[in-house]
Amino acid sequence: MLLALLPAGLLADTAAVEPTAIDPGAAGSDAREIVRRAMDHWRGLTSHTRMTMTIHRPDWERTMTMEGWSKGDDVSLVRVVEPKRDAGNATLLLDNNMWSYSPKINRVVKVPSSMMSQSWMGSDFSNKDVAKSTDILDQFDHRLDGTAERDGHVFYTVSSVPHEDAAVVWGKEVLTIRDDWVLMEQQYWDQDGELVKVLETLEVEVMDGRPAARVMRMGEVDTPG
Repeated sequence: MLLALLPAGLLADTAAVEPTAIDPGAAGSDAREIVRRAMDHWRGLTSHTRMTMTIHRPDWERTMTMEGWSKGDDVSLVRVVEPKRDAGNATLLLDNNMWSYSPKINRVVKVPSSMMSQSWMGSDFSNKDVAKSTDILDQFDHRLDGTAERDGHVFYTVSSVPHEDAAVVWGKEVLTIRDDWVLMEQQYWDQDGELVKVLETLEVEVMDGRPAARVMRMGEVDTPG
């Protein structure tokens, strides 16, 4: 069960700027700082994205083109542009609450907490994955597990474990972040220590003056097809 996400022109018409002047060597062994810089690098202060999402299953495949906007850490809007039958469907994230809009019924509906673990638009992302924003910074403890050098970059591996009182689904997340703050991989582990799914970056490209993930894939480990 795979999902490919292709941002076309990430931050192309954005007002975003880097929150601080970033020196890849400055993060050192501060695992939380590494994660924070990766989150800041991806979102900026504001962002505008056009992307194509392909949902692949063994017996069918579906592709949607979407346009997205974000402001700060707590406001995001994603709207389907194509195909025509799905155009206008939208998801709004506001202060960790999720709302959906369907033009067919012309209604805005708040997504209840009981549905946050369900699939987002039929993909391998859950509603919670999309809505959590930067919760990983505040609700998790972070540990730098190691570094590796390849392809002219340093790659940091960070394990993030939720606080005991955190309202999160996962028992652990493991992130691989490149020294230019591109998130290369994010592993989602359940409460029993089993790897459930992986978000990986397949292609990196310079967009609007900064390196960014151009093609990403989310897949469930037990159903790779």
